[in-house]
Amino acid sequence: MKNENRSDERHEHGFYMRVTDNNTHELLGYITDVSQRGFKLDTPKILTVKKDYVLRLEYTSEVVEKPFIVFIARARWSKLDPITPNEYIVGFQIVTISPPELEIYQSIVKNYGVFKHKW
Repeated sequence: MKNENRSDERHEHGFYMRVTDNNTHELLGYITDVSQRGFKLDTPKILTVKKDYVLRLEYTSEVVEKPFIVFIARARWSKLDPITPNEYIVGFQIVTISPPELEIYQSIVKNYGVFKHKW
């Protein structure tokens, strides 16, 4: 499901950031696009849409000394990757994030994203 009425700028990262399920530590995939309110995840897994996930986003120490942030995000949509068979692209909206971790996330969007287009 594609929504062209997004108001957030979307940024595409020059590298992938690893995302795991914070409860099981299972690798879910890698962030490819980010905005202030959400992100796109490339994943080999079928994730349930309209479900909230407790996620751990891992990044390099260049961002901040803490190696990851944890937050709750809702899977808003999912589709097959048109380029890579058996892979999915899932759009997530951040639901709950603490103020210190939000600051780190916003820094990731600002400093490591490359402007792409409105999301």
